[in-house]
Amino acid sequence: MPMPEQVTVNRDKDQLSLTYTDSKCHNLSAEFLRVLSPSAEVRGHGPDDETLQVGKRNVRIDGLQKAGNYALRIQFDDGHDTGIYTWDYLYDLGRNQGRYWQDYLGKLHQQSGSRDSDTQVINILSES
Repeated sequence: MPMPEQVTVNRDKDQLSLTYTDSKCHNLSAEFLRVLSPSAEVRGHGPDDETLQVGKRNVRIDGLQKAGNYALRIQFDDGHDTGIYTWDYLYDLGRNQGRYWQDYLGKLHQQSGSRDSDTQVINILSES
């Protein structure tokens, strides 16, 4: 199991960095982590039961907690805090970030979803 030597959240709380012994560093945005949360709220309880996360562009990381020696629990400023990110899952997210992000954007497009929250969309529409 690739366990990071160091885990840091940047000053803006919108990015998590994981540094490994082989000098690899994975920088994962808060939005990316939030929309790919391993929680039942996001993944569901079975095949084809996942819930597409929308409006998470500006989500921030509120806190981190180590979960035993195998995982990290991430709290987000939208109240989501039930995802337990194993070290294996975080490493996989880092290695496959480009593909997973494109898959997410494709699903978002298919369902006419937006990375922006509803209030931002309403504000834009009401100004025209």
